[in-house]
Amino acid sequence: MTKSIIVRHEIAELTDNYLLKLTPMFPEIKFHAAYSLEDAMDLAPEAHAFIGIGPFVPAVMIGAMGKLEWVQTLTTGVDNFLNMAELPDHVPVTNIKDVQGPQVSETALMLMMSLARRLPAMLEAQKAARWERHMQPALFGKTLCILGLGNISETLALYAKTLGMKVLGVSDSRVKAPNVDRIYKRDELNVAAAECDFLVVLVPLSEKTHHIINAQVLSAMKPTGFVLNLARGGCVDETALIEALRAETIAGAGLDVFEHEPLPQADPIWSAPNVVLTPHIAGFADIVAEQCLPTVIKNLRIYAETGASGLNSAIPNKLK
Repeated sequence: MTKSIIVRHEIAELTDNYLLKLTPMFPEIKFHAAYSLEDAMDLAPEAHAFIGIGPFVPAVMIGAMGKLEWVQTLTTGVDNFLNMAELPDHVPVTNIKDVQGPQVSETALMLMMSLARRLPAMLEAQKAARWERHMQPALFGKTLCILGLGNISETLALYAKTLGMKVLGVSDSRVKAPNVDRIYKRDELNVAAAECDFLVVLVPLSEKTHHIINAQVLSAMKPTGFVLNLARGGCVDETALIEALRAETIAGAGLDVFEHEPLPQADPIWSAPNVVLTPHIAGFADIVAEQCLPTVIKNLRIYAETGASGLNSAIPNKLK
């Protein structure tokens, strides 16, 4: 039986690119481009699999896929599927791992430099044609603490070390990592937070990491310290963060992810002091399709040869 697979990327050009590359490689599979949720919903009843951006997959679409056998998300995080009742237990969810370290790490460095050097204030001065000079803090000699020590964190640690930074890590699963000077356990997060100039969140979202950056952690930080969230919005208690920013108990924050996305116009985080916001673009680089394609091809070959049972799910309670 010919398998039917929906391919949907938020960028239409990338959707077309996947179909252009995959269709001749797998003639036994029928790939369908979905350029909108409406397109995907129309195709859902007859589709056996879905390839797309996991966080943008609504439960209603998965629920409409009565023949669903497999989901391939083009992201590392699978938190969108963890408690999705509409996703059957026998359906594996495969993800993309170990490829997006460069662009996420570059975003972290961009945010660190923008915050420390007060780039937003300089841009405002430029608009008003004001000549304003102030001391420029260097990253050299500063301490970076990375919460979560996966592949992306290893890349960031390498970049930070190259810039002359001291690097701390927080992890319960690792006792050493390349270019990391010291690793703390998660229950020592407050201690690590107190030591660092920049606290970067790169831990997956789960029940254990929901609001792991809370008022207690923020109060442990230096008043000159910055928080950066490049993981998932739910990892940071945004209410506590806004309070800390307004009270000036921390120096600022760089946020690429939020508890509610797209970020509502009325959300108070927009106007919080000393914040640099980016619209969930840390991993969204011009090389991302090239990075993801080998994993997609590998999993499609397994699926074509053995079916979904041969795939390794990124969700523990799903088929392995």
